[in-house]
Amino acid sequence: MERVDLTCFLCSRPIGERVQWHHAVPKSRGGRETVPVHPICHRTIHATISNKDLERKYATADALRGHPDIAKFLGWVRGKDPDFHAPTRRKR
Repeated sequence: MERVDLTCFLCSRPIGERVQWHHAVPKSRGGRETVPVHPICHRTIHATISNKDLERKYATADALRGHPDIAKFLGWVRGKDPDFHAPTRRKR
């Protein structure tokens, strides 16, 4: 089976060996469609933004990238390998 090259919905880097599927509108809020993301990007989205705000304000990649904490994360992760892993902390 040939692997399809995927790009992360959040950071636009190529997806590595591990891919997760993010509901742009959370499933708990009625979302159905999913988009590919790196595990670290997925954890950062959910550690930073509530499902309610994901539905109301941040359902698109552009909106997510405009969030100040997500923008800071994107600057940090930009040059990392697609399979890079690091602990993700929730915002207090």
